[in-house]
Amino acid sequence: MDFELSDEQEAIREEVRRFAENEIAPVATEYDVEEKYPHEVMEKAAEMGLTGSGIPIEYGGAGYTPLENAIIIEELFSYDPGIALSITSAAFGADAIREFGTEAQKEEYLTPIAEGDAVMGTAISEPDTGSDVSAVSTRAEKDGDEYVLNGNKMWITNGSVGDYFVVMCKTNPEADDRYAGFSQIIVESDRDGFSAEKITGKLGIRASDTAELIFDDVRVPEENLVGTEGMGFLQLMQFFDETRTMVAAQAVGIAKGACERALDYAQEREQFGKSIGEFQAIQHKLSEMHTKTEAARNLTYKSAWSVDNADDQLTALASMAKEFASKTAVECADEAVQIHGGAGYVNDFDVERLYRDAKITQIYEGTTEIQKNIIARELMGKGF
Repeated sequence: MDFELSDEQEAIREEVRRFAENEIAPVATEYDVEEKYPHEVMEKAAEMGLTGSGIPIEYGGAGYTPLENAIIIEELFSYDPGIALSITSAAFGADAIREFGTEAQKEEYLTPIAEGDAVMGTAISEPDTGSDVSAVSTRAEKDGDEYVLNGNKMWITNGSVGDYFVVMCKTNPEADDRYAGFSQIIVESDRDGFSAEKITGKLGIRASDTAELIFDDVRVPEENLVGTEGMGFLQLMQFFDETRTMVAAQAVGIAKGACERALDYAQEREQFGKSIGEFQAIQHKLSEMHTKTEAARNLTYKSAWSVDNADDQLTALASMAKEFASKTAVECADEAVQIHGGAGYVNDFDVERLYRDAKITQIYEGTTEIQKNIIARELMGKGF
């Protein structure tokens, strides 16, 4: 197996790293403390093609592969997960339009994202619906040549800054199959009856916008239906392997950032007349952190490669990568704070922010417990 990245992929990594050093690192604490969306950084990210990294070239995007996107995500998240999520989530929902949308939808909704003129999101979770997607209750009733949406969505990334959203809703509540009767519909945020309430006070990723969406008799034309009516649930399931792989890449980035900062601090901080990195206890922490991060990275890269190569082990791999990488991120951030001691408990050092940011990777796109269920299901069903 060839583990070597191509020269082009290494160049992408270096370019993204320079961007993060110059544009993200200097302002990361400011955006975290103020819980504000990084509009200025987003403009610069769009100029580099980062907001549309996965959008096909014919619609103005960079057309990067899943592995290349994983590399980009890792580098950005190693500097600041909140701003990084804002950049990499600008195209949330684009995969559904890319795969199932009409040509007119692709041109209308994908191109502005790639050019940095719009931000989108995907709306699935609800106040009473998290891991069980089939329990979505937001309704979209057909009225002539329009759909009328009513319901609430919760924890929606880009909720109060997004220009349009791909909304999972119930279009046929009488369907016999619990997984049937769902559809994905594009809803623009300037529609009458649409409102968003920003959620503040989050533990981490504070620069990333999160909101509750409210649909009160929101009318959209039938042309906003993505793909076939009633197939929304099955459409959505096709992308979880890829999105979970990308969350794994986020976690690898956080772990990487924690490792780098811990190593630097251990070499600089002196106690008892020598650097704390010379003490075996600290060396063991650093060794374990870097080893776990490298293992998580290889598992994540393999999963990303599998997304692009139709590997029949992908579902298990994606869940393994997310479960292991997210645990690694939490553990490495924890140890990084410990190595910093009291200094790591305040936001003078990045590890305090990484510690708070890491936890979300164990929650969104399927909790750790859900990932273990999926892995076991795949093992019992077809082995690995």
